[in-house]
Amino acid sequence: MMDAKTIKKDRLRYTKNKFSANLAYVAILFNVLYFVSIYSSDVDNYYYTITIGFSVLYNLVFLLTAFLSSEGVKNYKGHYSWVIMGIGVLQFVRILGIPRMAHSTVLNLDGVDTVVMGNKQFAWVCICLVVSGVACIASGLVSAYKVSTLNNYLKEKGLA
Repeated sequence: MMDAKTIKKDRLRYTKNKFSANLAYVAILFNVLYFVSIYSSDVDNYYYTITIGFSVLYNLVFLLTAFLSSEGVKNYKGHYSWVIMGIGVLQFVRILGIPRMAHSTVLNLDGVDTVVMGNKQFAWVCICLVVSGVACIASGLVSAYKVSTLNNYLKEKGLA
């Protein structure tokens, strides 16, 4: 007869890792909120540069990678744990890009000094990126733990 711990490990063989996948979806959601806030801002022509072009490309790559990783972690594919943790770390690095630069830039529009990104928007986009990054990293950590548990259990039972 199996004890509760063994049953829990055995269930990993038959269930999807929905928790890690859902954390990846949370990361995607907060990334979308971030870029909607950035792209809906229009202060003179500050955002009409090559930087925003790279930002759009990065957002597309992030969304595709995060979604692919969510499917990978859902199916206990260990290398996706590292991929999603990597893009989670990059979400923190992004704070140093457009948000920091826009928050510290003052434009003189019609003789009035105007900050490109005010304190409220800066705080909001930073929160979005932090939540997205934390969700990615948590998704990867939970996935890595479950993959390791499942692989050890399968080896123990001679199934791997």
